Amino acid sequence: MAQDYLTEAFIRFRQKLKSISGRILPDAEGADDVLQDAFVRLWRKQYPLKSEKEAGALLARTVRNASLNERRKARSVPLEKDLADEASPPEDREAAYDQMRRKIETELTPTQRYILEEKEYGGRTLESIARELKMEPAAVRMQLSRARKTLRNALKDER
Repeated sequence: MAQDYLTEAFIRFRQKLKSISGRILPDAEGADDVLQDAFVRLWRKQYPLKSEKEAGALLARTVRNASLNERRKARSVPLEKDLADEASPPEDREAAYDQMRRKIETELTPTQRYILEEKEYGGRTLESIARELKMEPAAVRMQLSRARKTLRNALKDER
């Protein structure tokens, strides 16, 4: 029965949900993708919904949060792109990389350093790093965020 409420709400409020996502994301395709992903995610979790109204509210909140996450992902840029433009001369790029390496080694904790290197340079997911370190993914995400903030502040202070 709860799945019926979810499906009915999704069909009924689809345009409103797309509008919510469309105001946050720059392209319509991305908004559609987020909408579908949010519906599938909620469908799999099988929330104990009591009405279509409750399902609509849950969908709206989920679509909004998923859209914000998608926008954040699109904005995040690996740290080396902040420091060295690919059009700059190789010696400038190497100096920027050396500067970043020194900051990573001196400013970060060993755990932050490992997480940052595995995520940014190793291309690993936060979930796989969390499993390896026996940490919650949210804790790994927080450590990565703190590491990036520390590096940004250290580089800002140096300039």
